[in-house]
Amino acid sequence: MRVLHTSDWHLGQRLVNLERTDEHQHFLDWLLQTIDAEKVDVLLMAGDVFDTGAPSNTALRQYYTFLTKVCATCCRHIIITGGNHDSVSTLNAPKELLDCFNIKVIGGATTDLLDELIELRDENGNLELVVCAVPFLRDRDVRLSVAGESYEEREQRIKQGIAAHYAAFVPHVQSYKTQAIPVVAMGHLFAAGGSASDSEKEIHVGNLGQIGADQFPKEFDYVALGHLHRPQQVNKSHHIRYSGSPIPLSFSEVADKKVVFVLDFEAGKLSDLKEIAIPTCRKLVRFKGELEEVKQKIAVYDNSGYTMPAWAELQVELEAPIPDLNQQLEEIFNLKNKELQLLIHRPPIIKTVRQTLEQQVQEEVDLHTLSEKDVFLKRCESAFPESDHTELMANFSELLELMRQEEV
Repeated sequence: MRVLHTSDWHLGQRLVNLERTDEHQHFLDWLLQTIDAEKVDVLLMAGDVFDTGAPSNTALRQYYTFLTKVCATCCRHIIITGGNHDSVSTLNAPKELLDCFNIKVIGGATTDLLDELIELRDENGNLELVVCAVPFLRDRDVRLSVAGESYEEREQRIKQGIAAHYAAFVPHVQSYKTQAIPVVAMGHLFAAGGSASDSEKEIHVGNLGQIGADQFPKEFDYVALGHLHRPQQVNKSHHIRYSGSPIPLSFSEVADKKVVFVLDFEAGKLSDLKEIAIPTCRKLVRFKGELEEVKQKIAVYDNSGYTMPAWAELQVELEAPIPDLNQQLEEIFNLKNKELQLLIHRPPIIKTVRQTLEQQVQEEVDLHTLSEKDVFLKRCESAFPESDHTELMANFSELLELMRQEEV
């Protein structure tokens, strides 16, 4: 049986208020072709189908159109789990209808663990694969509130709750293992040792929710994870992987390779794993340095190989302010308008004259490039410059998480 692992589509995502619809459609079209070319039997989508809990009509149309088309391919089973960005009710609303087309949707944790255990059979009814389709586990799913508990105690209880959720599958999958039926687990979480990018929003509070590779039961032949946008193994475990996002969702991902994983199972075990690179139709590029250096890089930028103009993030370093800086930059970008568009222009870094020590004028930051936590931390540093803000940030993070849970 051949399985394709993907995650973190974030349909409907915007970058500085510009839509990514065409880029997502380019990926979805490629994914359909890849499913047919690779003769994929099972598609696993490990969370964050949408970028928000209230996706736009355009994003919803993309999702349902893709599901309609994938049913016409060789793919016989589709399993979709909810992520921290997804609305449980939005994903679950059509689940009974989708079930008629062998599309299983687990939008959120269920009261009965066996609802997350899915048997996949061939055309003759023979059992081929078992999937423990675990969605994003919200705070309320894995622990009970305890009055007066400390930050460390709260962290430990969440980690234990997530690990216990996976461990609870073990008694139910033992019979499959004795029959040499492979077992795959899915998850949407931050596994300790993973490498995040700027576009990920933290799960739970701070480091809460991080579990190690050794906390996934050994009965799982493969663990298909979502949430981190960089494809990677967890603590060098070959069978525990993040597939990453299919398009770069922030400028911190400009150097990341975007992939899907294709898995083969034979004789009850994972026999082969390969990654397939996802072609990119739009490039995100960063320009940073002294003005003349940046201008030269922009002038020689080559966008060949991409069907859409690149989006640029720009920041220059100056010895002193230049009154017509914006005009100079606008002129050079106008010459490249079919290949390159300036999306984020960060305030310049001004180098001051060396006195006792070399000092640097503090960089101003546009609010639209900051997360809620960045803004709160800057306010804490301004109001209480001598204080330790760790506990305040932890409380603020928990409030944010509670608000997101109420939204979905």
